[in-house]
Amino acid sequence: MKKVKICGITNIEDALKVVYYGAWAVGFVFYKKSPRYVSPSRAKKVIEALPPFVTPVGVFVNQSEKAVRDICKFTNIQTLQFHGEEKAVYCKRFTGFKIIKAFRIGQVFDFEQIKKYKVDAYLFDTYQEDIQGGTGKTFNWKSLAAQKIDKPFILSGGLSAQNINEALNVVDPYAVDVSSSVEQSPGVKKPRLIREFFQAL
Repeated sequence: MKKVKICGITNIEDALKVVYYGAWAVGFVFYKKSPRYVSPSRAKKVIEALPPFVTPVGVFVNQSEKAVRDICKFTNIQTLQFHGEEKAVYCKRFTGFKIIKAFRIGQVFDFEQIKKYKVDAYLFDTYQEDIQGGTGKTFNWKSLAAQKIDKPFILSGGLSAQNINEALNVVDPYAVDVSSSVEQSPGVKKPRLIREFFQAL
């Protein structure tokens, strides 16, 4: 089965539910403008409750290097997802961490720009003005399938039980990322929707 990252985790109960169904990684959003924001102290408690084979991922948007490092030290997060307009040189500073750089794809996207980033993986999400993720909307997967991507990548953006297999028929990502489609409200997951997503996979 394709690896699954569930993003926007805010509590222990939801974290253990997604792990039970088979999540490989769980994402904690440390961007205060997000409706799925979680405080470092709460995230730390959730991470301590995770089994050892599940990867906690810290999601950051245009935050200072010091803020990111402080949160990672406090929570013991080792995998970082940069979901803003972070430059390649910024990402390069975080030696010792696993780095995922997110790119938001709209009607026009220059795939050449991603080659500047010396990171461990890419994440492709849907572009929507003023929203840095969790849009619940898909982008044109064929535009991604037409590219030669030189690193493992995660497919994100509006994936659900209804469209996940259609998406995987078009592209072959290393993993998929879901958030809003398995929620009853931002930051609160719904067990039935989680189960349906994994069953569809």
